[in-house]
Amino acid sequence: MGVRHAREYADILKDLTAAVGNIEGSYTFFEMEEDEWVVLPEEDRHEVMEALADDVFFGLGEDPVIAVGNGTITYNSKHHIIEVSQGDKVTQMIRLI
Repeated sequence: MGVRHAREYADILKDLTAAVGNIEGSYTFFEMEEDEWVVLPEEDRHEVMEALADDVFFGLGEDPVIAVGNGTITYNSKHHIIEVSQGDKVTQMIRLI
């Protein structure tokens, strides 16, 4: 199936990386503990979040809703967006076209 998009993948990945980085506890997706996360240098944290964003993007092609930390990422194919939510609030919408 896959996530259909017309924007450059690099631009989508940049937006999605920032969005997942703002989700509380997002590092738990990789089974990291908070004490492991806080000692990582900022550059390494960014690389982990970019890998997470990449995994999530391709995972959304199989499952349109993926839990990440204390948030949820949803692929809305009808509106060509990815929604990042925490609790009842959509915190970011990433355009795919």
